[in-house]
Amino acid sequence: MSNELIKQAKSCNYCEAQLPHQAKPIFIWPHNPKIILISQAPGRLAHESGIAWNDASGNRLRAWLGVERECFYESGKFAVLPMSFCFPGYKNGADAPPLKPCAPKWHPLFLQTADPELVLTIGRYAQHAYLPMYKNLSLAVEDYQSLLPQQLALPHPSGRNNRWLAKHPWFETKLIPALRTRVNEIIHPKKSK
Repeated sequence: MSNELIKQAKSCNYCEAQLPHQAKPIFIWPHNPKIILISQAPGRLAHESGIAWNDASGNRLRAWLGVERECFYESGKFAVLPMSFCFPGYKNGADAPPLKPCAPKWHPLFLQTADPELVLTIGRYAQHAYLPMYKNLSLAVEDYQSLLPQQLALPHPSGRNNRWLAKHPWFETKLIPALRTRVNEIIHPKKSK
């Protein structure tokens, strides 16, 4: 079922009328993902290359996770399910919000086939959808100790969030080490015991 589901999702043009360009779904779904990243939507560079997180934000995200590019893309451990599989274009000088119909249409189909050890919600759109018990993203990120080991909320790794990161130094000193430890446990289960 998974290969057929991937094929259907890759050819989806359900929201194309709402896009400023042709639909180009971008996500990562290996056979048995251990870490699922639920993110916002692909950016322009990901849209152009067809590769999720293929930009400076992706470099920062992989640094937060403590993994190299090769591990992220080729280990089969990481899945990426954006809230909108296609780049939504721009609005007011920034990436537009994810298209609303995408996640309800595709996420349940993918997630019912998975048994992840960690689900990361990245950015406020993912947090609002998957961790709605928190009033805002900052509260969800701050509660990382309660969410681990199965879940974790992260701010988007965009440079636009540098101010948030500067105001919350504990993110780098406490949450990131906890995140890297958990990711390492999953990727190298024998080495971490």
